[in-house]
Amino acid sequence: MTDQSWPWPAGAATGVGSLPGTDIAEAQRIVLGELPALPHLPELPARGPGADLIGRAGGLLVELPVELYAGRWRIALRPGRDLRRARDLMERDLDQLAEQAETYAGPVKVQAAGPFTLAAALELPIGGRMLRDPGAVRDLAGSLAEGLRRHVEAVARRLPRATVLLQLDEPSLPAVLAGRVPTESGFGAHRPVESEVARALLRQVIDAAGVPTLVHCCAPDVPVELVWSAGAIGVALDLDLVTDLDPLGEAIDAGFGLLAGAAPAVAPPAGRAPTSAQVADRVRTLWDRLGFPRHRLAEQVVVTPACGLAGATPGYARAVLAACREAGRRLSEE
Repeated sequence: MTDQSWPWPAGAATGVGSLPGTDIAEAQRIVLGELPALPHLPELPARGPGADLIGRAGGLLVELPVELYAGRWRIALRPGRDLRRARDLMERDLDQLAEQAETYAGPVKVQAAGPFTLAAALELPIGGRMLRDPGAVRDLAGSLAEGLRRHVEAVARRLPRATVLLQLDEPSLPAVLAGRVPTESGFGAHRPVESEVARALLRQVIDAAGVPTLVHCCAPDVPVELVWSAGAIGVALDLDLVTDLDPLGEAIDAGFGLLAGAAPAVAPPAGRAPTSAQVADRVRTLWDRLGFPRHRLAEQVVVTPACGLAGATPGYARAVLAACREAGRRLSEE
């Protein structure tokens, strides 16, 4: 692999996105305090509709308004109060980020649902998921691409000394590619999206954002090669779900970054967060299995929880972020 610079410092740790609770000011303080090398914009889904993964990304769409109908998000005929709420929550979050990180001069990560997770969740005005209509999926990807470009610019304006990283959350991508997304009746599944189509639409979104972009997927069978060839700089995944090392190893060897989900997102039966030594050992073990030299680990890998922490207790969430931070430090000192 040729030498390259990474958009994060060696030994960095970060969060996947979500945290428990409803207080964005407190959540942002925790992130900036526990993850000083690579903080992220927290997501607080406990605040309700518009703060959830789909509603939050729906609020970023351009010329595709969304609304809640029977508890599900769908494309609306015109903007309404559900869309206003989603956008107001995001605006409040960005204002809080700007207030607390005004002088921050390092990398900062923001997250949004990717085009295929959105297509598998958002419904058409006439009913049925957008995924069933290839033309609607293309329109959705174009709308998201423009919305994310504007979102990244809004973050950059508020934090003029920082550098922005984008994370596309794609938990549904493996199911979309395999044709495992169920239809509304539950008796069938939507046709699989061809890899070339998925690659092209992901690339469209990544290129439009104009900043280094990661793809996060805390599901089995992450399509690492597709993500890499679509222009992402790295993949974020749950290490416990990695079964096929070859695609990941090939991508890392070619210069792909890894956000290694190495700590449980919810407390285990014993109730305690893992120690930083345990988290570091989890990352180190995978790296050694892949066969790469240790000196590359701290530069190419960022330590994270396995997934979002919205389902954790506040105490556990904070302890896991601290353990990830200290694990990154340990790995950088080896």
